[in-house]
Amino acid sequence: MVRDLRGLTGAARFLLVSSFLIPLGSFMVLPFMSVFLHERLGMPLGTVGIVLALASLLQFSGGVLGGALAERAGLRRTMVLALVVRSAGFAAFAAALYRPQLAVFALLLTCCGAALYLPANKAYLVHGIPDERRPAFLSVGNAALNAGMALGPLIAGPFVLSAPGGLFVTVTALFLLLTAGHARLPDRATGTQTGPDETGHDGTGHDGTAPAGEGVPPGGGAPRGTARGGGLRLLEGTQALPFAATALAFYLYFFFQHYLAVFAVERASPEFYSLVLLTCFLQVIVVQPLAARRIARTPYGTALAAGFTALAAGLAVLAVGTRPAMLLGAALITFGDLVLFLKNDLEALAGSRRSDAAVFGQQRLAAGLGACASGVVGGQLFALADAGGGTGGFWLMAAAQCVLLPPLLLLIARRTAPRIRTRTRTRTRQNRKAGTRT
Repeated sequence: MVRDLRGLTGAARFLLVSSFLIPLGSFMVLPFMSVFLHERLGMPLGTVGIVLALASLLQFSGGVLGGALAERAGLRRTMVLALVVRSAGFAAFAAALYRPQLAVFALLLTCCGAALYLPANKAYLVHGIPDERRPAFLSVGNAALNAGMALGPLIAGPFVLSAPGGLFVTVTALFLLLTAGHARLPDRATGTQTGPDETGHDGTGHDGTAPAGEGVPPGGGAPRGTARGGGLRLLEGTQALPFAATALAFYLYFFFQHYLAVFAVERASPEFYSLVLLTCFLQVIVVQPLAARRIARTPYGTALAAGFTALAAGLAVLAVGTRPAMLLGAALITFGDLVLFLKNDLEALAGSRRSDAAVFGQQRLAAGLGACASGVVGGQLFALADAGGGTGGFWLMAAAQCVLLPPLLLLIARRTAPRIRTRTRTRTRQNRKAGTRT
């Protein structure tokens, strides 16, 4: 992994540091939103739930708009715009202490900023990096993100209700500093889609597109990084299997994400629940960078099987309900999570003609759809299990879906793949003819 990260540019180092500081600041505020909205501002719990569901859907699914914007406006400018929006959102939280009706607006504003930022951030980080080194860069970025997510709540917990104004001002100041730093990033990147030269420099623009005559995918057609027709065709070039597998992975993972708190606090304590979350974050921080090359080299079908099997085993173990079972179940689920999410992103990047930013945006859309579906279905299943005399059955129902749904997904993919390949060959021939005429 260290070998793959050799020659990090100053811009890449800054982005990796930002990948830690941005979730650090965000998770000093966002995990406590239900407490803040309900206890501090007096919002009914039913309304809180609707607001949080809308915010989650916006934050994930809005990534497809962020990717398309980055593809057109450029990576650096999109990141700067996103951070300006997030800074305004956290500042609005401070104002909401005096005008509570601003709180929902502030939350949605910060989620819009997150949706715009992440696709451009990931695309900037891997732009010009050869395919064999991309897993290391993505996994280290994910590790930095999870480290920030782990530490943010620990730092902010004592101040959320006792001194929220100072907390919001501090986070706003942090984001303004990060915005200024991003504004100084170069517009041009080192490296190229096909690998850097000996100095690491070339003429590739850092706006997510290739110069004229470069970046044309094998078989002709539009250059990688462009959307044919000049419009914001948000889903053009979506890789069907990675998109569907990401949606399914998030759907299954978010049973754990949404409902572990209720289950763990009831059987143990809030402190134990925090310990479980910290263990999960540390696992991603340590394991994913070390395993990135192995995950990248693993055949896609094998990686999917391993990831969904780990999710099924972890969810089934949670049904036992003891503290050791919850720790073991969380570890298995996190392992499945880090395999599936990294491998799906790599497969989507490898197969798409679109820019990296657009691909990451499409993957975020898949994540949002899966997480939203999990919230709707999971709530019904949790209520059903609770009415049946024990919420342990909820985890068994979730585990059963991990066993049944992935084979169905692969079966559908095999049946549709020949038709997709036929359409792709037809479009390629048409693009070649169009190129000949021009």
